[in-house]
Amino acid sequence: MFGRLLPLALLATALAATGCSVQQHGSNDNQNVKIETPVGDMKVKINNAVVVSDIGLAVYPGSTIVRKDKDVGAVDLDLSFRDFHIRANGATYRTPDSPEKVKAYYRKELAHYGDVIECSGSQAVGTLSKTREGLGCDDNGFAASDTTKHPDLELRAGGKTHQHIVAVEKESEGTKFGLAALDLPNGEKKSN
Repeated sequence: MFGRLLPLALLATALAATGCSVQQHGSNDNQNVKIETPVGDMKVKINNAVVVSDIGLAVYPGSTIVRKDKDVGAVDLDLSFRDFHIRANGATYRTPDSPEKVKAYYRKELAHYGDVIECSGSQAVGTLSKTREGLGCDDNGFAASDTTKHPDLELRAGGKTHQHIVAVEKESEGTKFGLAALDLPNGEKKSN
């Protein structure tokens, strides 16, 4: 889903030679890498249970996490550089149930975060085109659709800086879906 940690470990080694601190802990389904630099930090957490809990959406009953090659299925990426902060949690699942059942389930789950809009590409489906907080289908960036190659639709809730997204893709024998929680920079400087 998000690639292997080897390239990250190589980058971490190179950064360590330039006065940066690199810490790596765990193995297999529970890995943590933290890189501290003079200008900011990067943390990557791979632990299916913890990452999925941090997404804030229940896992669809009976679904299984999708692993790509030997990778785990869920990742938490946290970048912080001075006034800039971004955090993205994502996981991909598969179920034998229909996309309609998955969509109905996550409409209810997402309602905890406010209005829910349905998107096909950058176009709204239905009467609601933006949430009360201003999130629309045309607000691009990292999304749950990055966890599925060709989503048929996305359900979104929240605002432009804090979002919960579910991407749903019909497969020959069920449904593949991605879950994401995003905290994005708002473009405003923090006051000290």
